[in-house]
Amino acid sequence: MTPRRPTRHRHGGRCDEGSATVFLSITVLGLLVLIGLVVDGGAKIRGIQRADALAADAARVAGQRIDVPDAITGQDPTLDTRAATAAARAYLTARGVTGTVTTTGTTVTVTVTDSTPTVFLGLIGIHTLTVNGRASATLVPGITGATP
Repeated sequence: MTPRRPTRHRHGGRCDEGSATVFLSITVLGLLVLIGLVVDGGAKIRGIQRADALAADAARVAGQRIDVPDAITGQDPTLDTRAATAAARAYLTARGVTGTVTTTGTTVTVTVTDSTPTVFLGLIGIHTLTVNGRASATLVPGITGATP
């Protein structure tokens, strides 16, 4: 008696052939998408932090441009709005970013717009992400006299 061979289906193979390959392909694709979200999401967070830091630095630079005659006479400091705006814009230009500068009374507010490159999103045509940062600086009166 000869050993009996396993029966085969009409298509000549087992019915579950290739199913592991499909599962593995879908799983790997899903993992790549998740890794891409983490990497490019982290890049966006770093870009926002950089934009906030640049806005804060530009606001500090602008806040140093006070109206000197008022300060000399002992009045509360006020901003020289033209010089403050020019200083903040020059700071942003030197760092290669764009932004807006607004001065009101003793406060200067800087808003920065920048972009950060992507890694994985570039595969679907998104090569940069736009980020925004904002910061303000307010003048405060200094100490007018010291006590021993």
